Amino acid sequence: MALFRSPYHQATDERLMELITQGDEAAFTALYDRYSGRVLNYFHRMLWNDRERAQDFLQELFTKIARKPSSYDAARPFSTWLFSVANNMCKNEYRREEVRRNAIPELRHNGHRVEEPVAGSNVDRAHFRARLAEELDRLDPDHKATFVMRYEEEMAIKEIAAVFNCSEGTVKSRLFYTLKKLAERLGEFGPMQKDPHGHARTIRP
Repeated sequence: MALFRSPYHQATDERLMELITQGDEAAFTALYDRYSGRVLNYFHRMLWNDRERAQDFLQELFTKIARKPSSYDAARPFSTWLFSVANNMCKNEYRREEVRRNAIPELRHNGHRVEEPVAGSNVDRAHFRARLAEELDRLDPDHKATFVMRYEEEMAIKEIAAVFNCSEGTVKSRLFYTLKKLAERLGEFGPMQKDPHGHARTIRP
C-alpha cells in the first residue's frame, strides 16, 4: 500500500521516465506496475498466444527501459511510444520465426494454447478463440497489431494512430479491412457481434 500513498502513484508516465533517467528505482517499479499487465497481454496476443514468450518479451522491453531510459522519445506520450517499441519487437520476432520455419520446418513453432475440451458454450468459445488467433496470424503484422490494440487493449483510434505515426483514417481503414477479412474467414461462426458501443467482439458468448 505504500506505493499508492507515494507521489509516484500520482505522477505522469513522462515524469516517471524523468525520474528513471535520474536513477530512481522506485519510479521504475511504479511504471512497471502501471503497464506490465497491458503489455504482457499485448505480447501474448501478438506472439501466437505463447505466454512464456510473452513474459520473456515483457522482461526484455522493461530491461531496455531500465538500462537506457534516454531512448524514450519525450516528444511522444509514453504509452504510445511503449507500444511502438513493443510492436517493433513483435515484427522482429516474426522475421526470426520465418527464418526458423524455413530452416527447420519440422520444428515450426505452434504457440496456440491447447485447451481441455469442456461441455457447452465453452467449447464454442475456445474454438472461436483458436480460429481467431489462427486468422490473425495470417494478416499483415500492422493489421493484426491494430486489431489487437483496438479490440483487446481497447486503445482509442487516436492512440493507435500515434503508435504507428499514421493518420486516424489509416487506422480506421485497417480496422475495416481486418474486420471484413475476419468476417469472411470466420463465417462458420455467423456475423461478428458488436458490443453496445458498436465495437466488434472477439469472443462469442
